[in-house]
Amino acid sequence: MDRNAHKEEFSYAYIHAVAAAAGYSCANATRLLDMEGIDVTITALGVQGTRRCPRIDIQVKCTSRDDTVHKDAIHYPLEVAAYNNLRFDDPTIPYILVVVLVPDDLDKWLLHSEDELLLRRCGYWKSLAGEPETRNTTSITVHVPRANLFTPESLKNFMQNFGIGETV
Repeated sequence: MDRNAHKEEFSYAYIHAVAAAAGYSCANATRLLDMEGIDVTITALGVQGTRRCPRIDIQVKCTSRDDTVHKDAIHYPLEVAAYNNLRFDDPTIPYILVVVLVPDDLDKWLLHSEDELLLRRCGYWKSLAGEPETRNTTSITVHVPRANLFTPESLKNFMQNFGIGETV
């Protein structure tokens, strides 16, 4: 498996682990949805506030580049097509970017014992809904706040808020 495929599979596993710990359904997108930039869909089962089975669509990226990590944000170079998909503001199904960071050394991505399973580094999320158009033709650097850790708690918060009609 090439390095990019490793990163993709690991980032999906991270998203699935967070969703499972939060108690939500998580599914990788079909090939056709992937062509639209949707990699994973997370769904809260049952009624959340005023919504039945609210869901969120996610585009997942993974990097081991330390130069993307800055004091307050992850500076991630995103393809313009992906940026434009993520800018679309759909209040019925939020669409976010999750950037998963991994160590450069593949052998350090996962540690395990009988007592614990440790996935190394973490993911950060950002909604790009309503962001301005870009004149760039290939990529645009997005700043994903380091305060936006993608955790079971942040996912639960998001789903609860979305369930009562708030946006990301």
